[in-house]
Amino acid sequence: MYEKRKTNGLVLRFDFLYICYMHILTLGNECLKEKALPVKTIGPEYIGISEELINTLHEGKGIGLAGPQVGLMERIFAIHIEGDIPRIFINPSLIETSQETLKLEEGCLSIPGIYTDVIRPRSVKIQAWNEKGRPFTLEADGIMARVILHEYDHLEGILFIDRVSVQKKNRILAKMEKAVVSRRE
Repeated sequence: MYEKRKTNGLVLRFDFLYICYMHILTLGNECLKEKALPVKTIGPEYIGISEELINTLHEGKGIGLAGPQVGLMERIFAIHIEGDIPRIFINPSLIETSQETLKLEEGCLSIPGIYTDVIRPRSVKIQAWNEKGRPFTLEADGIMARVILHEYDHLEGILFIDRVSVQKKNRILAKMEKAVVSRRE
């Protein structure tokens, strides 16, 4: 028994024995600017999808990865903060964010080599389901809150560079373009 899902223009087959290799999409791919759709039913295939998301974020040396970053246009993301267990969030809802903010440097596996300061709420309360379909609520602060908010943004089609000033974003985009041109030469 298997399920087919359309992801990034491809139809992939998921079952217990076979999980496709996930490829991280980079800036310029339209999937990164689209809103992800809710997961309709959290079936057993989400255990494999979740494992692959976590493996892909580890391979990329990241601490968070959302479905749209691998072309899976569903509301799912994985995080793995040092000192904590890997966590999966399916159909997450932000319940509360603190008014107190924190400015920290962020990067993104979909925008490799670019890091800049972003202001975000210091803490967050989120409700979601795990890969086994169990609901949970989590209160987080510091780096975990930051990663949750960053990955949640991916589900909304928002990149971290969309959270900085227009001037800073334009400098980042120019730097990215310059890097692409020099790789071609």
